[in-house]
Order: sequence, then C-alpha cells, then structure tokens
Amino acid sequence: MRETRETIAKKVAWISVISNIILTLGKIIIGRYGNSDAVFADGIHSAADVFASVIVLLVIKISDKPADKEHPYGHGKAEVIVSEIIGFLLLLVSIYVAYEGISGFFQKVESPSFLAMWVALFSFITKIILYRSSLKVAKQNHSKAIEAIAFDHKADIVASIAAAIGVLLSIVGERFDIHFLLYGDKAASIFVAYLIFKIAKEMLTEAFDILLERNIDGVIIQEYMTIISEFPEVKRIDRIRAREHGHYVLVDLRISIDHFKTIKQGHDLAKSIKGKLMENNDNIREVLIHLNPYFPEDK
Repeated sequence: MRETRETIAKKVAWISVISNIILTLGKIIIGRYGNSDAVFADGIHSAADVFASVIVLLVIKISDKPADKEHPYGHGKAEVIVSEIIGFLLLLVSIYVAYEGISGFFQKVESPSFLAMWVALFSFITKIILYRSSLKVAKQNHSKAIEAIAFDHKADIVASIAAAIGVLLSIVGERFDIHFLLYGDKAASIFVAYLIFKIAKEMLTEAFDILLERNIDGVIIQEYMTIISEFPEVKRIDRIRAREHGHYVLVDLRISIDHFKTIKQGHDLAKSIKGKLMENNDNIREVLIHLNPYFPEDK
C-alpha cells in the first residue's frame, strides 16, 4: 500500500513538474514580451508550483517511512512541513506580484498582445484538468503533499482566467481609446496576487493546525463515536481525541466498561473497537484505548 501510494504521488508530482515548467516558460516569456503583467505574474506563480512539486518528490518517500524508535508515530508530518513551506513560498510570491501590479499604475501603460490572452486561456484549461485529477488522487491517498499540489493548481485556475480577462480589457481599451481599461492588465495582476495570497493563507493555517495537533473535524469525531457505541460492552465514552499526522490519523480513546470485566475481556474489546474503526476509516493508522472501570452508581 505504501509503495503504491508513493508511486502514485511521484507520478502526480512529475506530471505537475513537467506541465508547470512548460506553462512557466510560456507565461513568463509571453507575459514579458507580450507586455502583460498579469500573465507574467501567473508565470511566476507557476514557477512556484514547479518548486512545490520538486519538494514533494523529495519528501514523499520520507513521509511514507514506517514508525521507528526515534519517530514512534511515523513520519507523516513531513508532508505537513512541505505544505507549510509551499504556503510560505506562495505568500512571498503574492507580495511580489502585488508590488509589481501596483507599481504598474504609476508607469506608462501599453496594451498587451493577443498572444498573452491565448496563453492565459491555455493555462486555464490545463490547470482545471490538473486540479481535478490531483485532488482526486490526494483524497484517495490521504496525502497532504499531493493536496498542496492540487491547491496550487486551483489558484492557477482563477488566476489564469483573470489574467486573460485583464489582457482582453487592456486590448479593448486601446482599440476603442478607453483609457481606464488599459489598466485592466495591471488590475488583473493584483487580483492574481490576492488569489495566491488566499491559497497561501489556507495552506499555512491548515498546516499550522496540524502541527499544533488540533482535534479533527467534529463531524468525523461523531462518526467515530457512533462506531464505538455499537459495542454494547462500552458503557460510556469518557474522552475521544484524534489528530492528523500528515496523511493519516491517530486516535486516543477513553471508555468505561463494567468493573468486573477481566483484563483479557477488556483487551479483546479494545482490539475489536480498534479493528472496527480502522476498517471503516482507512486513514486511521493507530488507535490508543484506555479502559476505565464502570460502576452502576456512576450513571
């Protein structure tokens, strides 16, 4: 399973690397020589995607390593750290793009070429395909690293169409002598910067929550509790906690059972609960169960 997951993750990352290299070169060259700040900014973002994909290729093998003496909970957080790095990188990119766009309002404005618009549209279509396929694989394999790649593609989807619209507005402004429309490309580049910033903020927030071991979504916790409650021997669920550890989840559980149960009976029950939880949730890697004695007067 781990080898399959690693192979799939590498395949997604390599597809992302190759496609983003092509898009990066096309958008940066056409954006610069086609006089489009928006397309150029989109190209800078694609360059960040290349870097992100390369990091994933380097770290995916580490995150799939089994637990060892030094890392008893596994190496899953390696992917979370990668997601944090990518998010920070996108934050820097958004600041750079916003600066370039704003400074463009104080310089002489020239209309971009039509070629810049077609490049942006081609990027838009390509990114839709890459985003949907990457997100599907990320969910199937519970991979934060692949999910980070998918979010990068998502940012490019809106960014590319925004760049195309900005270029078109600038061209229309020049053709029909509507001066304020000439700034459409500059405005689009600032909008692209905002989109990149938004994605970066989401990635940084999620990664930060996981690193601080925030409890997973309450709806999922409730699903776990429903499964546990199916066991009649469980008199009370005293506490349940679960945290993401990269692409897998660790669950801590405290339950009360009749005080006269033997250690063997308690052990067998805990084993059954753990098996049922993992059977219904293939992303659960470990379930630690503590048993408390239950007395009828505790009701």
